[in-house]
Amino acid sequence: MKESRELVIIGGGPAGMSAAISASNCGVDVLLLDQREAPGGQIYRRVESPAVADPTLLGNDYLQGLNLVTLFRESTVDYRPDTVVWEVSPGREVYVYGGPGPGVIEARRVILATGAVERSIPVPGWTLPGVMTAGGAQSLIKNDGLLPEVPLVLAGTGPLLLLLACQYLDMGVEIAAVLETTPRSNLKRAMAHLPGAIMSGGYLTKGAGMLSRLRRARVRHVRGVEALRAVGSDHLQQIEFHAGGREHRLGASLLLLHQGVVPDVNLASAVGCALEWDSGSLCFKPSVDQWGNSSVEGVAVVGDGAGIVGADSAKWFGEMAGLDAACQLGYIGANARDTLAQKSRNLYRRSLGIRPFLEALYRPPDAYRIPVDPDVVICRCEEVTAETVRAQIGRGARDPNAIKSRTRCGMGPCQGRYCGLTLSEIIATETGQKISEVGYFRLRPPVKPVPISAILELATGEMPVETALPDPTVKPLS
Repeated sequence: MKESRELVIIGGGPAGMSAAISASNCGVDVLLLDQREAPGGQIYRRVESPAVADPTLLGNDYLQGLNLVTLFRESTVDYRPDTVVWEVSPGREVYVYGGPGPGVIEARRVILATGAVERSIPVPGWTLPGVMTAGGAQSLIKNDGLLPEVPLVLAGTGPLLLLLACQYLDMGVEIAAVLETTPRSNLKRAMAHLPGAIMSGGYLTKGAGMLSRLRRARVRHVRGVEALRAVGSDHLQQIEFHAGGREHRLGASLLLLHQGVVPDVNLASAVGCALEWDSGSLCFKPSVDQWGNSSVEGVAVVGDGAGIVGADSAKWFGEMAGLDAACQLGYIGANARDTLAQKSRNLYRRSLGIRPFLEALYRPPDAYRIPVDPDVVICRCEEVTAETVRAQIGRGARDPNAIKSRTRCGMGPCQGRYCGLTLSEIIATETGQKISEVGYFRLRPPVKPVPISAILELATGEMPVETALPDPTVKPLS
């Protein structure tokens, strides 16, 4: 299947939907490709048909996503769910799998709205059954209405940790403890950005409300947690950590880890978009201009995929990118684009006022990003340990791609989404290089798993014939 479209948007979260709406309102032919079964992305997952009996327990921010999804549904955008995009060429050929089958879409312009992924928190025992990410646990609530039946422990740092704790409390789930790894020194650094945080809206009030909710529920809330480790033979049995000048042990069978989110840069990197190191968020992000345009002609990156900004900011960013796409395609002039985008730009700038405060307050400590314990697994997919990585560095490997070729780190199904940053930071620490010099994985298609038969069908134009392998136990007739 081959087709041509004016604007192809990849990702159905706040940024992708907003870009699609603003471009289509200008008359642009827009196709939005979404790997999920319905629009909303991770933040507004299943907001049209919530899996929980009382969706108000997920909070007003979640429910407000319904307004955006409704506007998107009412637009003229061609929406294609359940579609995996596994390659975008520098010439804007978009390779897809799903729906009617594999295909190639030739686009005049492409907007990547791939969102964010959770930053890994590679502590000893984090691969044990019974340990998972907070974002993954929240997805189970939104998608399937699944709640844990045992007291749980949340550990790490970041707003999502507190939000999820409050959501669980409101749904009647027992929380044994919240273990915050945020260093106490972070608060002093964050106070320098307090004026901007106050001017950005009600974010601080929301945060104070969540802390108050934990206090009212008498949840054990431990701050300044160091040396966190999950312990167990074949599943989580105990959590060990250091806080308040002494060692602690806490029996548990469910631990949820979180220390913020980072841009999902894999598709942008595979297209050839230049990446830069964000010292505030401690991550790589695509280099983009004020409209989201990347270093690759005709390809823009918006929302959290271009740098962590949050759902509201992603929406405003998407609107601006959609208007710029309409301008570049000749539907509106530059002056009209600038006028139409002014409100979105003002709201976007205001909403970003909270970012420096959050980045300083919830900056993950080195110990939770760059593991020292040699047995800690760096790459979960290929089970590569910190000791294996450092051994290859000692043998001369000085960049992620060299480590990848020697150890398979980053070659698994996630294609380095969860180990890439950890690996780059280990290399920088061990070699004394700047992280910007170390760089990130060199990504090649397919950036998402697809059947080989789909690739063969595109290459040959014919559906491959499935053939059974010979049974080695059956001897051929002589």
